[in-house]
Amino acid sequence: MISDALAPERFEKLTIFFPMWNEELYIHRAIRAAKEISEQLVADKEIGDYELIVVDDASTDRTAAYADEMAGSDTHIRVVHHDRNRKLGGSIKSGFAAATGDLVLYTDADLPFEMIELVRAIRVLRTYEADVISAYRLDRTGEGPRRAIYSWVYNWLIQLSFGTRVRDINFAFKLCRRSVLDAVTLSSEGSFIDAELVIRAQKGGFSIVQIGVDYFPRTRGVSTLSSPAVIRKMLREMTRLRGELKAGPPTTRR
Repeated sequence: MISDALAPERFEKLTIFFPMWNEELYIHRAIRAAKEISEQLVADKEIGDYELIVVDDASTDRTAAYADEMAGSDTHIRVVHHDRNRKLGGSIKSGFAAATGDLVLYTDADLPFEMIELVRAIRVLRTYEADVISAYRLDRTGEGPRRAIYSWVYNWLIQLSFGTRVRDINFAFKLCRRSVLDAVTLSSEGSFIDAELVIRAQKGGFSIVQIGVDYFPRTRGVSTLSSPAVIRKMLREMTRLRGELKAGPPTTRR
């Protein structure tokens, strides 16, 4: 019989949520992949239960209708609707607020990695007693040279400004314990929120472990991440957070 001290840590509930704006081309595939891996994790007794959340950021296509339709036929699926477009930061904050799991993963609707990687991420989190698993792309050539350069410069600025050692900080694969979300308050409304989560978690004394994953770039729809307006907002929010952390004590761990 395994003693309590040696028994593997059990996670009662996993939340996977997707911030979505006009993702009618991806929503069914994303929810199907998340459901399949969640059912596998339940069968393998890695988790007790799960929920899938779509955060509809005031989509103008059929994303909201598809999400409501799926939620109506599956009790594991829930939908959060925004009455106005709040961008990535607002959507992620809504997802965290709605999540009820003791483990929470958010990612993009276009599935930039295979969902099977979640199995490894949970086991790494458990084995190394990490609080956050932050993935990075092993090969970024599929996204094009301009975005690769933008990303390299951005990651360098984050490391220089905040002392982080996390690579590919804006990649949409963050698996967090509930304790992190209870202790960290996020303020970003734009795409800087990925970095803000890591920075505040690090400042609060939480353990962050990285894993490399194969990357699958978007093949449908349009990404706005490298647009000038998005980049300007990220830089403004980065400057604001740096000033905030310099002015007062960092977020403390509860």
